[in-house]
Amino acid sequence: MTAFAAVVERYAARESVLHRADARAKVPAVFLTVLAVTSTREGDWLALALLVIPVVVGAYASKLGPWFVLRRTFLALPFVLAVLPLAFTRPGETVLTLPVVGWTASDDGLTAVATILARSWIAVAITALLVSTTTVVEILRALRTFRVPRLLVATIFFAYRYFFVIGEEAVRMLRARDSRSASIPGHRAGGTLRWRARVAGYMVGSLFVRSLDRSERVYAAMQARGYAGEPQFLDHAPLPVRQGVGAALVVAYAVAVQVGTRLA
Repeated sequence: MTAFAAVVERYAARESVLHRADARAKVPAVFLTVLAVTSTREGDWLALALLVIPVVVGAYASKLGPWFVLRRTFLALPFVLAVLPLAFTRPGETVLTLPVVGWTASDDGLTAVATILARSWIAVAITALLVSTTTVVEILRALRTFRVPRLLVATIFFAYRYFFVIGEEAVRMLRARDSRSASIPGHRAGGTLRWRARVAGYMVGSLFVRSLDRSERVYAAMQARGYAGEPQFLDHAPLPVRQGVGAALVVAYAVAVQVGTRLA
């Protein structure tokens, strides 16, 4: 495993109940639970609060802690900007007015934005628990078990692995640049901003060419070792019944929350 993979997957080697669980149980449970979360009605805060409980329990069961999961969910914050205009375009009773531009936010718009934010946060937190307790290889292997098209799985696998190939090439280039550079204490190193931009452009172009050449060598090596379109595994143990029942209970809880809050 490369240094980049060790950084990304450093939590996959921990010892916990979720880490030991089979990916064939975790992947469908996460997928169906996320579907249940995204079907929450606008303003149904009770359902959203109840759906947070499995996230907290999973964070402690995985020995990762709630703070780790919370940090991973920050990834979804930039996407919230796409729904912010909904607060000013949804009709309803005016709650606040921006002083400079004069935009008015309605109560229905703010409720919609808050609901979308909560649903996104819970969904990302559940997904973060999956990828933090399961290696990418096991996740893709589970997808093939459920008959996800081989081409799609192979594309995801290579996109993930070649990310590290490009990262390694970038590290080599930066190390070579640093070894050929010198700076005098008290003096500014490098040239003008235009010169720096030109050098950065050269490095990006060189990185693309070197990564392409490296990928061809990697693929040729894979073919020489018998690669025929997807990874081959020697073992294929049956899914433990207890883990399948546990995954079904998690999904049943999410569905029960949705049904119960709608009937209440």
